Amino acid sequence: MKAASIEFRKVSKLYGEIAAVKDVSFTIGEGSLVTLLGPSGCGKTTTLRMIAGLELPTSGTIAIGGSDVTRVPASERDVSMVFQSYALFPHMTVLDNVSYGLTVARLPKAQVAERAHAALATVGLTGFDTRLPSELSGGQQQRVAVARALVLEPGVLLFDEPLSNLDARLRRQMREEIRDLQQRLSLTVVYVTHDQSEAMAVSDRIIVMNKATIAQEGAPRDLYEQPSDVFVAGFMGDANRVRGMLTRIDDRLGELAIGPLKVRLAHRGLANGAVDVSIRPEAIEFRNGNDADAALAGTVRKAAYIGGSMEYTVDTAIGQLFIVSMAVDRPLAVGASVSLALANHGVVPIASA
Repeated sequence: MKAASIEFRKVSKLYGEIAAVKDVSFTIGEGSLVTLLGPSGCGKTTTLRMIAGLELPTSGTIAIGGSDVTRVPASERDVSMVFQSYALFPHMTVLDNVSYGLTVARLPKAQVAERAHAALATVGLTGFDTRLPSELSGGQQQRVAVARALVLEPGVLLFDEPLSNLDARLRRQMREEIRDLQQRLSLTVVYVTHDQSEAMAVSDRIIVMNKATIAQEGAPRDLYEQPSDVFVAGFMGDANRVRGMLTRIDDRLGELAIGPLKVRLAHRGLANGAVDVSIRPEAIEFRNGNDADAALAGTVRKAAYIGGSMEYTVDTAIGQLFIVSMAVDRPLAVGASVSLALANHGVVPIASA
């Protein structure tokens, strides 16, 4: 199994006058896991289907492993896809489902059986050969779908919302297994989801899409901590959006005033004046009332215990703020007066739209 690179060069896909994907360019290195992330209708699934050859672009060029596959049909591409519904044949056993692609390719029966058993072993399903899909759990069905894709030894493996049918605990387990499998086999994987936490957990790189174009791409930490605009800030997890005034100090640092609060941070090349500010919920701290740094007063309007954390909605002079606190042993009551300060992380100035 040899991983292949992927390259999109100014690719667009039109349905009549509607652009599902518009002038998109990116490169995915071999052996990496890249997630296409975005809301419904942003173009991520259409992009995935164009990699698979299930959709052909209206314009632009697609290359896989350095070869132009723009007009190459799906059956002739070195790509396998795991669908959202898993698409298992209900009347076939696990082994027959996994073997199907090899059987269609008319490989010798002994070779088909050897590769199918090896694929099942890779996903931890040794001994499940004779079971039907209806006799499997959701997680086991997902593993069968992965084995069926792996057995073809593709250069690129595609996942289309593979965990959406699973409960929260199983989603976490399966995303860890997918990531482990990708790293162990050095696969090139393109993964589509609208779940930000899922994308951050599995990805080497994330391509955030919005309105048929790429809004920003980069490592998960970079997108979360340094979003390029208000959309990315809001989509890469919860973010409070407020207004602030930026004053540049030197070529790197600036002072940002947010109501009565002031914080020194990287100005990211923004000019002096009004800016939008993204504040992560965990970057807002509760302080004692006599703390000189706690310059922003507020009133707790909502409080929710989430197990490992408390979630609060607090009314302040700069607007309503959503705050996450790990102090579950000291919960605040609704109606409580509080003083707030900003941590030295999770606060990012963004150019105003």
